[in-house]
Amino acid sequence: MSFSNPAAFLWALLAVPVVIFYILKIRMRRIPVSTVMFWEQVYDEKQPRSVWQKLRHVASLLLQLLFLGLLVAAVADPFFDSDVREQRRVVVVLDTSASMQARSEDGNTCLAAAKTQIRRMVRALKPQDEMALIVAGGRPQVVCGLTGHQRTLHVHLDEAASTDGPTRVVEAVELGRRLLTDARNEQIVVISDGRFAGAAELAAEDQVVWSQVGASAANVGITRFQVRRSLLDPITYQILIEVGNFSDESVECSLDLRLGGKLLDVMPLKLGAGEIRADVLEETSVGGGVISAQIQREDELAADNSARAILPQRLKIPVTLVTAGNWFLQRVLEANDVVELTLVDEVPQNLPPGGILVLDQVLPEQIPQGNVFVVQPMAATDLWDVDGALAQPLVDKQDRSSDLMRHIRLDNILMPEARKLTPKVDFTALAESISGDPLYLQIPRTSGDVLVLSVNLDQGDLPLRTAFPIMLTNALSWFAEGKGELIPAVACGDSTDRRLSAGLQQAAAEHNNQLVLTAPDQSQRNIQVLDGHCTIGPLQQTGIWKLTADAGDDHIPNEELSAASAPALRIACNVADPQESDLRMPEAIKARQKLLSAGFGGRPIWFYLVIAAFLLTMIEWLLFQRRWVS
Repeated sequence: MSFSNPAAFLWALLAVPVVIFYILKIRMRRIPVSTVMFWEQVYDEKQPRSVWQKLRHVASLLLQLLFLGLLVAAVADPFFDSDVREQRRVVVVLDTSASMQARSEDGNTCLAAAKTQIRRMVRALKPQDEMALIVAGGRPQVVCGLTGHQRTLHVHLDEAASTDGPTRVVEAVELGRRLLTDARNEQIVVISDGRFAGAAELAAEDQVVWSQVGASAANVGITRFQVRRSLLDPITYQILIEVGNFSDESVECSLDLRLGGKLLDVMPLKLGAGEIRADVLEETSVGGGVISAQIQREDELAADNSARAILPQRLKIPVTLVTAGNWFLQRVLEANDVVELTLVDEVPQNLPPGGILVLDQVLPEQIPQGNVFVVQPMAATDLWDVDGALAQPLVDKQDRSSDLMRHIRLDNILMPEARKLTPKVDFTALAESISGDPLYLQIPRTSGDVLVLSVNLDQGDLPLRTAFPIMLTNALSWFAEGKGELIPAVACGDSTDRRLSAGLQQAAAEHNNQLVLTAPDQSQRNIQVLDGHCTIGPLQQTGIWKLTADAGDDHIPNEELSAASAPALRIACNVADPQESDLRMPEAIKARQKLLSAGFGGRPIWFYLVIAAFLLTMIEWLLFQRRWVS
């Protein structure tokens, strides 16, 4: 046996004053009394025996010295030499995913039960043991490296918070194996509810000790929630909502839909056992805001009972059309409710702020500054030359990756009298003919992009196809920097790359290319902006995340997404994971619970020494009451 703190044996010198005080005799005071007759009578009845009397005093001294010895030995922290040879390295993987927020009958969450188990394991560490803590919610992360300091482990365990994202236990176990490289007596302890893919295989591994928490429970949750503007009607938007019943019985409940806090619709839900139902709803609104869905049913997991999505606001776009007369083009622009159309005969010198210039056959020698859409270019300009009509103007290739070509198919569309363009500057071909000539192209400029459609609308059938209004809608959205189309909701645990608006790009430039990201719990961190884009995530909380220029801009309510608001980007984040919503216990997992121990009863030796010292005080008190010791 060895001791972790042998210097503590210096406290054994306290035995010297104990012995001195024991043998020190107190001089008795003389007090005159009227008679000693009664004292003589007591002395005759209970005459002391000298040997027993000395024995009583020796027993008292031995008990006191034994008490001191136990305390000194406990402070010295003894341990067996085999503990050093069997020094353990333990990595605890704690599941902090959304399903760990499920509550049991006693009102505690699965995460709270898991932390209780880990605290018992920390207290059972032997002096030479080391433990590390990895959380596996959304993204595996080492929150505490290998250490034997129990207080440090307790502090980091208390700081481990739950997330609304999916679990990453398998990845966390691989991370734990890298921590235990070249270690002896290594062990990985996984504490999870087992609601993830690969849980059964992981629990069967020899190196992994599995500890199950939680119990089976019925749950109804929203597994998908998205909203987008219609491609044809500017004021119509569509809501995609998917709800799953993760139980063995049918469920009836309702779901509320709200826009900016105002009730839109109440959907009755009747779901069979294990049924997942998807619906697409259509609503109309020019304004934008936060659309929220709420299941009116109480269950063990509240995180997936609500979901949110951002509906972009449709802003009015000033469009100036310069044409000699094009019925198709004019009617498509007039039918767009977000377009403020102005018809002119000559190319204007200036455009309204944020305006778009549409040139139909009327072309100046130099294309004006700003966003310009050119249809039927009949003459050469400073950006291109015209070399007559194309012989085979059928579309052979189109750039499907461009936002300008979303939901557009130009196959088998007749494009007679399409002009052969030879650009003088860099360009991107959005659609090409069989001969490789561009039919629809984009010319980037610092002063505003130019889109050129080399098609005679009066001769072809493109205006009669649905692709034409969609093409104009995409172009208007492109010029408006994508406002009013789609801001997809993000699943918890994922990251997203977003192209920033001109206002946010300018704000970022004024703040060292940094913006402030505010989480739903109002915590904040800085986000780096690069080339007008930024990567946000991983997002670990459900709710609305806000990207603003600084912390002071965060006063804008989520429901108020108007043009007068300060530049801001809002991102909706939902659970959106059927595995996290399914709280039924996997049958394939057999828990192999085995907590760490340190000696008999799972306690270090010093613990039992303190208990023995406490029991010794009780014994001495009992002997003193029975007059066996003094």
